[in-house]
Amino acid sequence: QVQLVESGGGLVQPGGSLRLSCAASGSIFSLYTMGWYRQAPGKQRELVAAITSDGSTNYADSVKGRFTISRDNAKNTVYLQMNSLKPEDTHVYYCNVRALSRGGLIVSAWGQGTQVTVSS
Repeated sequence: QVQLVESGGGLVQPGGSLRLSCAASGSIFSLYTMGWYRQAPGKQRELVAAITSDGSTNYADSVKGRFTISRDNAKNTVYLQMNSLKPEDTHVYYCNVRALSRGGLIVSAWGQGTQVTVSS
């Protein structure tokens, strides 16, 4: 099993910044793609940003140039640096990790979600 613990959400004014972190633990042999998704009430979860094991990244058009995803493989952690935040960035943010477990299974795990609220 792979467990994810997210941190870093909160309330911030428009134009401000937040940094989300997601640490993976458990029966991990190696981590593949790590990503961040977000979801507003009554809406589908959407991809915000993802980073592969070799460092390739992709972003939703709505966050390009403002958000940066990175990972620290030694710490099994993925980060999302969010700058120039807008009210429409208000969502619950979820971390997702695809990993190869020590048991030889490819697993997909989700974090518990962290609320980001952008408001004056």
